[in-house]
Amino acid sequence: MMAIESEKVTADVVEVSEFPHIAQRYRVFAVPKVVINESLEFEGARPEAAFVAMVESVAGTVPPAEGQPESGSSPDR
Repeated sequence: MMAIESEKVTADVVEVSEFPHIAQRYRVFAVPKVVINESLEFEGARPEAAFVAMVESVAGTVPPAEGQPESGSSPDR
């Protein structure tokens, strides 16, 4: 679990039958329902690589694609 690997990541698990107001707030229709920083949400299982990519995209830590310059740097010419 990513929350175990990094102190920058936290995770909560909510039993929606015990907290229906939270299920309603986040429009939970299927499980698992993942909400990241209130800006990205998805339902259903995802492969680990896809899940990590989604977390990184929201966190702004997506590494540049291979062969692409890092953000803020110019390519060598």
